[in-house]
Amino acid sequence: MNWKLKLAYDGTDFHGWQVQPDHTTIQGELAAAIERITTERVLPQGSGRTDAGVHARAQVASFELNAPIPPQNLHRALNRTLPAAIRVLNAEHAPPDFHARHSARAKTYEYRILQAEICPPWLARYVYALNWPLKIEAMQQAAEIVIGEHDFTSFAASDPDLTTRTTAAEMGDAVDPDGKAGNIRTIYSSSFSAEEGELLVYRVRGNGFLHHMVRNLAGTFIDVGRGHIAVEDITRILEQRARSAAGATAPARGLFLDSVEY
Repeated sequence: MNWKLKLAYDGTDFHGWQVQPDHTTIQGELAAAIERITTERVLPQGSGRTDAGVHARAQVASFELNAPIPPQNLHRALNRTLPAAIRVLNAEHAPPDFHARHSARAKTYEYRILQAEICPPWLARYVYALNWPLKIEAMQQAAEIVIGEHDFTSFAASDPDLTTRTTAAEMGDAVDPDGKAGNIRTIYSSSFSAEEGELLVYRVRGNGFLHHMVRNLAGTFIDVGRGHIAVEDITRILEQRARSAAGATAPARGLFLDSVEY
């Protein structure tokens, strides 16, 4: 039976989603919990591989089990077994061809920036605290430029040991739903909103994201807000297809995987 889980987690104390030797990861904890409950060893596949310190409100995972366990029982058992920083929001049977990553058609990420003189301790793990004046209108204009289909090489983490195709497939969200390889992705929406409590939230929805892409976009837009990069430079940065052309990578703690669409 194929399974689909929706998960939320605080990624602060984990080395990302993907299993790694000698490190605690979300995928590793989930696989261990499933094995303790069912005695079956599986490797749950996530909709994407969130980095160390990145959080999720609605990560999706899929895997197959032989055990004839009712969904509500697996749901309860997993939440009793998993660490408190990982919660299963929903567990259900899925069609045989469902795959958390390959079946995904769109994802939404949020990057949260706190513009306050003092960051409350209870928020410090979940925001990028910036006590700097930011030109939010300019940041919004810059964010709108990346809407549409583009080559996002300038906003992708580079690895000299990997080809462009491998970088997309192994480190990001793989080939996009339209079958395009490489670093071409389509962004459906990209915007900033000021929210209660001096919170500035960047939301981006697209058909796929490269490794560090959202954090690199957020870091570049922050540089626009500080006046270090001009709004019109965003088009040039995209066209250069060089990571060195864009701004710094924003810290992981402000990033949330908000939703996955199928």
